[in-house]
Amino acid sequence: MVQAYWHRKIIEPIIALLKQGVTYQKIALSIALGISLGIFPILGISTILCVLAAVVFRLNLLAIQLVNYLVYPLQLLLLIPFLRAGELLLSDARVTVTLNTIVERFNADWLGALNLLWETLLHAAVVWLLISPIITLLMYHLLKPALRRLYIQFSPATRE
Repeated sequence: MVQAYWHRKIIEPIIALLKQGVTYQKIALSIALGISLGIFPILGISTILCVLAAVVFRLNLLAIQLVNYLVYPLQLLLLIPFLRAGELLLSDARVTVTLNTIVERFNADWLGALNLLWETLLHAAVVWLLISPIITLLMYHLLKPALRRLYIQFSPATRE
């Protein structure tokens, strides 16, 4: 059941892209960037980042956005670790941001609370910025051999 779903939703679209002439390197880069940009710790920004990456690197927009949406649960799962790592790396140790802290701050000084939340999210984004190139390169190099095999299997013999 899961294998059939995986094949229908992931493998078949990749094969379709290969048959359309998209290179396996471009697909690997689309997936790698979709994963890495998809876990960006500021919610709602990853879609814009993926569009920009697709335009800049001339990638398939559908592929990168599909991966971006597939990793959304991972983005939510990694949000707190990014926030905590940002606090440890860049923040003043006096304030650990929790939901209670934010609510208390909003009740006392909503402008100060927005500032704290913004600063915390920026710190999380810095941590993401430090690790995202590693994730992108790792995923790209892990995906390339498997996609190359699909490319050879499903592309016309005139390629490569």
